[in-house]
Amino acid sequence: MNSPAFNLNDREAACTCQGALHPDAIIGLQLFNQKLFYEAHEAFETAWRIERKPIRELYRGILQVGAGYYQIQRGKYAGGIAFFSSCRKWLDPFPQTCRGIQVGQLRKDYQLVEQVLINWDPEKIDSFDQSLFKQIQYVL
Repeated sequence: MNSPAFNLNDREAACTCQGALHPDAIIGLQLFNQKLFYEAHEAFETAWRIERKPIRELYRGILQVGAGYYQIQRGKYAGGIAFFSSCRKWLDPFPQTCRGIQVGQLRKDYQLVEQVLINWDPEKIDSFDQSLFKQIQYVL
């Protein structure tokens, strides 16, 4: 398993996960849950660019998951694999729940998609079961 791209100790994680989400991140969550992954990516990227604290890396992780789903929607097997390979390093440092986002469930959901994709025939990517793309659970 890859090591995280950054480290958060328990105290830092607790501080990082308190507070409100950036407004663009909230929009990103809504778009993600509508399976509008390209648009969600744009909203999360805006939040990521503006934010200067470690929470920005949670936004990056979510946008990577959405980008992987978007690549599959477009029939791009290799693109899906590439985006999923980097998700872990951005999401793993965060606890199960952060700023109301169920990060632990998101990890399980995208990792299932990644495993199915790895075992999928790239020539049949157009028939990939997109019902595996689960909504992000969150509470504001």
